[in-house]
Amino acid sequence: VLISDLHYGSKSFMEEELKRFLRWLNGDLGNSSLREVAGAVKYVVVAGDLVDGIGVYPGQEKELAITDIYRQYEGIASLLSELPDHLEVILIPGNHDACRRALPQPSIPKEYAEPLYEDPRTHLLGNPCLISLHGIRFLIYHGNSFDDLVSTVPGLSFDDPVGMMKLMLWARHLAPIYGMKTPLAPMPQDLLVIEEVPDVFHTGHVHITAQGSYRGILLINSGAWQTQTAYQMSRGIKPTPGRAVLLDLSSLRTAELDFTRPDPWA
Repeated sequence: VLISDLHYGSKSFMEEELKRFLRWLNGDLGNSSLREVAGAVKYVVVAGDLVDGIGVYPGQEKELAITDIYRQYEGIASLLSELPDHLEVILIPGNHDACRRALPQPSIPKEYAEPLYEDPRTHLLGNPCLISLHGIRFLIYHGNSFDDLVSTVPGLSFDDPVGMMKLMLWARHLAPIYGMKTPLAPMPQDLLVIEEVPDVFHTGHVHITAQGSYRGILLINSGAWQTQTAYQMSRGIKPTPGRAVLLDLSSLRTAELDFTRPDPWA
């Protein structure tokens, strides 16, 4: 199951919908077929922004329900601890997490997210990262550089994350525009170059659930668990929150689950 942008600690965090998602994975929600599917889930992959963070943008404190970063990570760790014991959870940071902003981002430091590190099922990785699950290669990237692409490339918009993902794959680089809003760490090797061709490219950041393909690569941008913020409203961004993408690793077929509805099958 692929999700992203939980934003725990925000006043607009969708706690009820996330708890319904957790209930489904525990076999406590849905009809018999939906529960059977939940029992087959092995991995939950979260593409960044576990918490809303502190001081990420001017005036953010007015939109926070929890203004302590340690309590934010304690809260999201408590929720994720309700996942079934047989699951493994893969987490990467986003621009709202307690991590350096410059790409590539290392994993969220244990200093802030110690409760997550204490869960043996949880794997905290960097942003971006390339992993293999049963032979399927996943390129997981929060999507920090989407902002530069939208403001620079004609025809791209936040409503079309798949278009931006295709451009990155075409350019073979996750931040193909230099010198704008996306901070880049000085590294001896450019770790944002896409050297290996993935089977699945998973991103988040723009809070819009979308899917597509590019030269045989499955593209998934996995929405959010936060209702529309004032910033998104000012930019005309209409999020599609409360959704999760279910991926069959044997066939690469997907199904979208909408936990804002009584029946999650979208």
